Amino acid sequence: MKKRIISIILVVMLVMVFPLSSCGGKKDKPEDTKGLGYTVTHYAVIKIKGYDEIQIELYGNEAPITVQNFVKLAEEGFYNGLVFHRIISDFMIQGGGFYENGYEKDAPSIKGEFYANGVNNPITHVRGVISMARTDVYNSGSSQFFIMHQTSSHLDGQYAAFGKVIKGMYVVDEICDTVKQGYNGAVALADRPVIESITIKSHK
Repeated sequence: MKKRIISIILVVMLVMVFPLSSCGGKKDKPEDTKGLGYTVTHYAVIKIKGYDEIQIELYGNEAPITVQNFVKLAEEGFYNGLVFHRIISDFMIQGGGFYENGYEKDAPSIKGEFYANGVNNPITHVRGVISMARTDVYNSGSSQFFIMHQTSSHLDGQYAAFGKVIKGMYVVDEICDTVKQGYNGAVALADRPVIESITIKSHK
């Protein structure tokens, strides 16, 4: 009888210590797993150190130059070991241009595929969309990208959106909720999430 009571107590303690084991871990909200309805030309999987993976569908018909550039860099291993260096909760997370030590990694610039630059790109900056970062110069985008934490319509027509997260959006939430953010989203070197790899799968 005593052994049975002890066994029950141990089971209860294990459930209390490991409550997530019976819940299947973290999951996306149903609305976060939906694409935008554009033709998917590629899938990208971003593996981040210490986090789950983020899966993104890419729209190569709407933003062919941007998608081709992103795919090329990913397949060359360009992003391996780079970081998310700018994080702003309720806005976006930006990465793909800096090493862990803070040094920048350069890549050739590409044409900015958005309305203000004369390109008919209909993709809007809703939650989960991936877009190409740039300076004030329209054709200055290269390797850096950002993922929208929340919808930001003021970016529409000004930046080259080119895909949408369909799995792992809760990872973006977790990064925004836990990583300490400084002025304008600056993140200390030691706190920057590291991109282990970005792998590409063609949809065709």
